[in-house]
Amino acid sequence: MNKSEMIEELAVQADLNHKVAETIVNLVIDSMKSALIEGDRIELRGFGSFHIEEYQSYTGRNPKTGASIEVPPKKLPFFKAGKELKEKINNQFLDELNQE
Repeated sequence: MNKSEMIEELAVQADLNHKVAETIVNLVIDSMKSALIEGDRIELRGFGSFHIEEYQSYTGRNPKTGASIEVPPKKLPFFKAGKELKEKINNQFLDELNQE
């Protein structure tokens, strides 16, 4: 599912105008971005959590030339699926296996 599909699904399920659904989705995504940028953790019970991991700088290698390069420190967002989501996915997978 991409962002436009999410907007469409929200508009249909909540019986909303497409523009209103788009505004809601954008507000949620922008709020999540802001929280992560500020260093906050986001937890959506039953779905999962988002957090930022920090990495120190290190010396890497350019795969084409083999030359050493200094990789600067960075922060990356991570998602960890919640228990309920994992169980639903695995139950669906097992149901599909059993039907074969």
